[in-house]
Amino acid sequence: MKYKLIAALLALTLAQSALAFEEGQWFIRSGLANVAPGSSSDGIAIPALGISPIAGTEAEAEVETQLGITINYMINQRFSIELLAATPFKHELTADLNGFSPGLKVDAGSVKQLPPTLSVNYYPFGDSAQRFQPYVGLGLNYTLFFSEHVDSDLEALTGTLAGAAGPVAMDLELDDSIGVAAQIGFDYVISNKWYVNAAVRYIDIETDATFTSALGDTITVDNVEIDPLVYQFTLGYAF
Repeated sequence: MKYKLIAALLALTLAQSALAFEEGQWFIRSGLANVAPGSSSDGIAIPALGISPIAGTEAEAEVETQLGITINYMINQRFSIELLAATPFKHELTADLNGFSPGLKVDAGSVKQLPPTLSVNYYPFGDSAQRFQPYVGLGLNYTLFFSEHVDSDLEALTGTLAGAAGPVAMDLELDDSIGVAAQIGFDYVISNKWYVNAAVRYIDIETDATFTSALGDTITVDNVEIDPLVYQFTLGYAF
């Protein structure tokens, strides 16, 4: 009986220690990532028409949810390096034109983006056997914008402002962005292999947008601060 008790206690101790993060451990998380932009920008300007940035005008980006993936490597039991990746986020863009006419807002277009982010995370209880493992992280983000598209509403408005007979075809370009990222989250350890994760991440994303019309006119929107909060809920697997 005594030996069975010792064996049971030893097995319990080993099982609990397996819950602690280990140096050199990798784990990958996959699940939902919701990007909620906190958009603001300088006023909209049309240089070709001699129109400077107009007070009461700005561009905004809408919320989008996609598949989020993070890859984590434990430097030791308290610090990890994490890479955030995702399938492309597609954001609908709107132009708030109160400066032209009160309450006027038009669909400006859409854009896709990828926000790879490299972070260092700190687990204050990473060397303990507790299942709830909170962490904080700080890192660097690079956001790549592509597949920009201009909406017909903005093309029609541009045609009106330019005195054209109808809508004017336009192209859109957004500059890529580099900025800091910070996060807070937790892993809940189901077993020594499986985790549930939830996190909130802030990313500093700032870009300049340039709309170019077929007539050669341009509409510029400088300092578009997207600055999203990224909400993630994922399932992780350690190996």
